[in-house]
Amino acid sequence: MEINQITRLIIGCAIEVHRYLGPGLLESAYEECLAFELLKAGLKVDRQKPTPVVYKNIKLDCGYRIDILVEDIVIIELKTVDEFNPVHEAQILTYMKFSGKSIGLLINFNVTVLKNGIRRFRI
Repeated sequence: MEINQITRLIIGCAIEVHRYLGPGLLESAYEECLAFELLKAGLKVDRQKPTPVVYKNIKLDCGYRIDILVEDIVIIELKTVDEFNPVHEAQILTYMKFSGKSIGLLINFNVTVLKNGIRRFRI
């Protein structure tokens, strides 16, 4: 499956979760439901995937975890915040860098219309 097809499918699943649940829940509830929808759509899903910090070519296990990794290609970082701020963008970009993945979706479920809470990153 091509990367744009995967990201469209992910976004469609996220919209389905948001339509059903709406805003206002904890991030963990959205993660559980989104993982369910992604699996139902036939996608490979890894949740809370450990991501080591790479410092001077040494991998350090510091407890960082990718919320959801889809098809071993797309990182999904979930949020339930009033609005994105620069630290959220820095977080997903850092996860992408350390994991060697070039596509990331930052999804904020705490919005009225989910399309206003989705940002796509490519490095």
